[in-house]
Amino acid sequence: MTTKFDEAFVYNGVPNRVVFGSGTISRLAEEVKRLGLKRPLVLSTPVQKRDAESIAAQLGENVAGIYTNATMHTPVDVTEAALAVMTETEADGVIAFGGGSTTGLGKAIALRTDLPQIVLPTTYAGSEMTNILGETYGGQKKTLRSPKVQPEVIIYDVDFTLTLPVGLSATSGMNAIAHAVEGLYAQDRNPIISLMALEGIRALAEGLPVIVERPQDRTARSKALYGAWLCGTVLGSVSMALHHKLCHVLGGTFDLPHAETHTVVLPHATSFNAEAVGDLLAPLNEIFNSDGPGQGLYDFAKRIGAPTALKDLKMPEDGLDKASTQATENPYYNPRPFDRQQIRSLLDDAFHGRRPQK
Repeated sequence: MTTKFDEAFVYNGVPNRVVFGSGTISRLAEEVKRLGLKRPLVLSTPVQKRDAESIAAQLGENVAGIYTNATMHTPVDVTEAALAVMTETEADGVIAFGGGSTTGLGKAIALRTDLPQIVLPTTYAGSEMTNILGETYGGQKKTLRSPKVQPEVIIYDVDFTLTLPVGLSATSGMNAIAHAVEGLYAQDRNPIISLMALEGIRALAEGLPVIVERPQDRTARSKALYGAWLCGTVLGSVSMALHHKLCHVLGGTFDLPHAETHTVVLPHATSFNAEAVGDLLAPLNEIFNSDGPGQGLYDFAKRIGAPTALKDLKMPEDGLDKASTQATENPYYNPRPFDRQQIRSLLDDAFHGRRPQK
């Protein structure tokens, strides 16, 4: 990719601190102290309760306790329950351990309290690098951007990803790739973000297939986590388009699994937009050794054993009409114009798992 230096652009750096490596959990107490926290609340999902307890024990008296009910799509009622615990324990910040669900809960708390956040990611979601929050209320998921939800510190510890199941590694990795793909044609894209996007995609494209074969491979895990960091930075730095809108509609309306939904929809949204921005998406053909960017992403998903059909995620076929209507109700930027029927056709292909045309 050649940077065009004759084009003006604006680049906003993401204002946070990143600690990356193996065994970096040992730096947690230091980072808590650096932020001036005395009683942070440790957050996790129910499945990761034991890890949350271990982290709390590591901090000794310098912790308010744990809250272990982080839930996918960040339901507002869960946030309200966590806020009650924050008040009861007099917590002065949060430590979010886990994937997108826990990170989302930490952000939702920060939005309402403006308290500091430390995130310990265990998947490749990338949302920890953004000032974006998606919340679900009344069956609809709405997103916002606010400096209040930007985590102050992210501790990437490769060790925590060694036990990430292969299936979740594949789908959360595809989720991260989705951020970078949309960054390539974002309305406010710039050369720096494009470099980060392609570097992140390459790292994940190299790391994920090895993880599928050898889940304990540290080099592959490091590549994937590094790629997720870059892709998350892209998501936090520029605006998204059709792909993310569709996934928010599907996830919030039908309670579909977040990463898996991104995995299935990405090849189809990419193929659709390739009609308008094929030049910007052309590097994907080299990365995935394909004739079209959507085809390359679809074939890569199959290669790493990730889902390729919405029907396999328990999406109801009679919900396609509702989803296509919701996705076109409020206008938003996309490099290729579309109407409801085009989105209905795109979602039908995604539902049945058809290979994209481009």
